[in-house]
Amino acid sequence: MKTYRHAVAGETVTVHVPQDADDLGAFLDWVREADARGPVGLDTETTGLGIYGADFRLRTVQFGDRSTAWVIHWERGALFADVARRALENVRRFVIHNAPYDWAVLDRCAGIKIESLAPRTTDTRIKAALIDPRQPQEGGQGTALKPLCALYVDPLAPDTQADLVQVFRAHGLTKANGFAKIDLDDPTFNLYGGLDAIFAARLDPILTFELERLGVRDALTEYEHELARICTIMQRRGIILDAEYTRELDVALGREAEEFAEKAARYGVESVHATRQIAEALAGMGETLTERTASGAVRVDKAVLLSLADRDMRWERIGSRTPNALAEAVLHAKRASKWKSAYAGGFLKAVGDDGRYHASINTLGARTGRMGVPLVHQLPSSDYMVRRCLLADEGHVVVSTDFQAVEMRVLAALAKVRRMVDGFVSGGSGFDIHMFTAQLVKGPNATKEDRKLYKGAGFGKVYGGGVRTLARQTGASEEEIRRAVAAYDRLYPEIRRSTARWQREARANGMVAVSATGRRLPLDRDRVYAVTNYLCQSAGRDLLGQAILNVHEAGLLDTTLLPIHDELLASVPAKEAKEYARVYKKCMTMSLYGVPITADAEIGGRSWGSLYGADY
Repeated sequence: MKTYRHAVAGETVTVHVPQDADDLGAFLDWVREADARGPVGLDTETTGLGIYGADFRLRTVQFGDRSTAWVIHWERGALFADVARRALENVRRFVIHNAPYDWAVLDRCAGIKIESLAPRTTDTRIKAALIDPRQPQEGGQGTALKPLCALYVDPLAPDTQADLVQVFRAHGLTKANGFAKIDLDDPTFNLYGGLDAIFAARLDPILTFELERLGVRDALTEYEHELARICTIMQRRGIILDAEYTRELDVALGREAEEFAEKAARYGVESVHATRQIAEALAGMGETLTERTASGAVRVDKAVLLSLADRDMRWERIGSRTPNALAEAVLHAKRASKWKSAYAGGFLKAVGDDGRYHASINTLGARTGRMGVPLVHQLPSSDYMVRRCLLADEGHVVVSTDFQAVEMRVLAALAKVRRMVDGFVSGGSGFDIHMFTAQLVKGPNATKEDRKLYKGAGFGKVYGGGVRTLARQTGASEEEIRRAVAAYDRLYPEIRRSTARWQREARANGMVAVSATGRRLPLDRDRVYAVTNYLCQSAGRDLLGQAILNVHEAGLLDTTLLPIHDELLASVPAKEAKEYARVYKKCMTMSLYGVPITADAEIGGRSWGSLYGADY
């Protein structure tokens, strides 16, 4: 038996590393005692983060309570693996930090199914996010284990992480390959692993106390754990990557980036990332650039370039001016370069050894609780080229079920906007809130351009966009936007009143708003106006979460691929697609404070891109 000791919060803790059968027997004795006291901290060390890659391996499994940890070397073979597996199967309650990762690891490498382990798990990362969802760059503590333990358990908790990085460097390793190549018997590596199980065990009761002190309901914590479980099962299933098409797209995007970079060079822009060159070239073409960065430099970001190129944020033509050729070239060059590296190249790097992309779904990806899905959650809304990379199963087609005007429906429900609520209730599933608003102002002959203007004003209310931003996005003049916003306030006075009330309540609550489901939403003191956006976005996210639970209860989880913003993507048998679409639509139809939340289900072809114009 190898044993290491370390001080945590002024107490000596012990980390045991079994070497033989007798040591493993002592571990099993400890597990029985620790399980009786419960819960048991659990952690894994692996070769990296690509769980579904061909070279991924489980190296160690750690179990611990507040004073003792055991590091079981899974890599040593059957005897060690069998003992670890027995503990994993029999312990009644575990505490894990960032449980979805370890669930997926143990499912793939140890045969401990997510369906078995997840219901027996408390995730301290979920609890921490419900206390304060902000990351360090946002003014919060973040949700990583070591910083949380530094705050709640022991200020020196991060030291072992720094020590392990130094060991990696001493052996010529990096953080990227260190966990895969470090010697299994390295003392710092084993201490690091064991302490993580101890930290999780110590952190859990402190976070529970904090949640109770802040009045966060147990039901919200349970809801987040259930969502995490379901989404980890989605991750395990994955979605087929059309590797041949993706490689071809990668090459084509590289050519496109070069082509448009050459066009930009004809206007004197040697690099499409050189903002000063772009600004000077645009000025030389007669463009007037008035916006400045915080440092005083001329602003030529994406929003400015889109306006000059006569495009809105969806890259659709506005029709308000002649497109500037340089702005068009820079935009296209940058987009092609980004799509090549972030999307096509990203898929090719991330694809599992089964030919599927197993997206790690972050169910608490934003301050508002909004989910994050790597590579796909930031795709342009109208793109089909990248979405064409992802395929339904053989003999299946893609079904996308999307909430309809959910932002405005949520706003109407939360702010109790009488006219909006009446329209949504009486107008049916096809009710168009933006044309409804335009007609209230302009009369029955309101045009599509009127609709676009009032749509911009409405989204400005939800997302907090200023007059200049809304003008750029809609192509309308700033004066037209001002009049539209003023008309919005006259038609729907409840929005302004509710926004003012929500701001007062947040200030009285220490700059924290509380969502419809009881989620704490910290606000920045200089951006208290964001409260409306946070409350609407958080409620919308929880509607999607409820839809996911409904899909699971309806027995459709084995067909569900990904949650993306307000959409659920599925792969269903082609011959039964209409029936599946009907049930998905039903699962995403509900009510929020009397406002009907509706959805549309669209049936595509084999690829996700088929729903956006791809021919396959």
